[in-house]
Amino acid sequence: MSENTGFYENLPRIAQFDALTDPTSYSPIPDDWMIATADIVGSTNLIADGKYKLVNMIGASVISAHINASDGQAFPYVFGGDGATLAVDPAHSVASAEILGVIKRWADEEFGVTLRIAQVSVADVRAAGFEVSVARYQVSDGIDYAMFSGGGLSWAEARMKAGENALPAASPGAIPDLEGLSCRWSNATAKNGCILSIVVEPVPGLLGTEFDRVAREIVQLAERLNRSGHPLPPDGPGLQFPPPGLNLEAHVSRGKTSIFRRSLELLVENAIAWVFFKAGLKTGDFEPAQYKAMVSTNADFRKFDDGLKMTLDCDADTQNQILAVLEAAKADGILQFGLVEQDAAMITCFVPSIHQDDHIHLVDGASGGYAKAAAQMKSRSA
Repeated sequence: MSENTGFYENLPRIAQFDALTDPTSYSPIPDDWMIATADIVGSTNLIADGKYKLVNMIGASVISAHINASDGQAFPYVFGGDGATLAVDPAHSVASAEILGVIKRWADEEFGVTLRIAQVSVADVRAAGFEVSVARYQVSDGIDYAMFSGGGLSWAEARMKAGENALPAASPGAIPDLEGLSCRWSNATAKNGCILSIVVEPVPGLLGTEFDRVAREIVQLAERLNRSGHPLPPDGPGLQFPPPGLNLEAHVSRGKTSIFRRSLELLVENAIAWVFFKAGLKTGDFEPAQYKAMVSTNADFRKFDDGLKMTLDCDADTQNQILAVLEAAKADGILQFGLVEQDAAMITCFVPSIHQDDHIHLVDGASGGYAKAAAQMKSRSA
């Protein structure tokens, strides 16, 4: 086993988001690790058909299946809206490839969605002239999220889309372990103007200093927003009965059970949960108000992923200031960007246990979010 297996576990946690604009906050991932990538083919058409919740759920399934197989060991990952990217140590690289194959097969058979999947070594990324560095951003005592820099993840994703380093699907009938993956919360509507999804990446080949400066300026503008632009209410998102994602969660969690039976089971579970949350009833060590507040605290609404991605509840003045900075930096040849306005934010959750504060909440714009902003960025740079 590689001596670098414990690399990620030993990284320091960083509590200030603006510190992540400093390159010294990141540590190079060891050469013998693998970068695993996955994204949905045709996500633009699915978004146009109003299926972005499905797109988000499949993207999040890549992460949740790996967490369920990790035996509690932390590993770096990032959610991209219509996919996900992970860094995997040598001891888990074969298992990761198998998990990706299962997700690919399941997405096709369950939803008719085609998923691209690939793996490439960090050594190969560096041989191509790119870096893969990571930091751990601590959002609460129970959760931290990986942040990436160096351009290596973007290169690995581009190679995957070009058909390189592809992994095969698992055998027919393969079903992933997605225990804990859910989508029960209502969308969070904008309170300050609009939900703004921003994707910003440095121009390929650019030295990082200028991009870091612009990223810092954007983050500072966002920090001036109410609660730094956090798109979820401080006391957590709303809950309705039946939840809007019930049918989708039935597909995700049914295993070999029929959709009808699993939907009935979820209907009962959600009815009980709705009563507890609405009445504020406590049971054992579960306190509904505390849980809802932690949904907001643990939300992954801003990240560095070889660039900057943010989902902000943003007022018009701040939006105009951010846009002005981005347009000027684009004109100077520093970056490329996409920026999408929406009425609400969407939450996709992974909850190992309702009795602990380590539940994960992945936030995106509800009308296309990161995927639409990334597509806009590509069309701007074409």
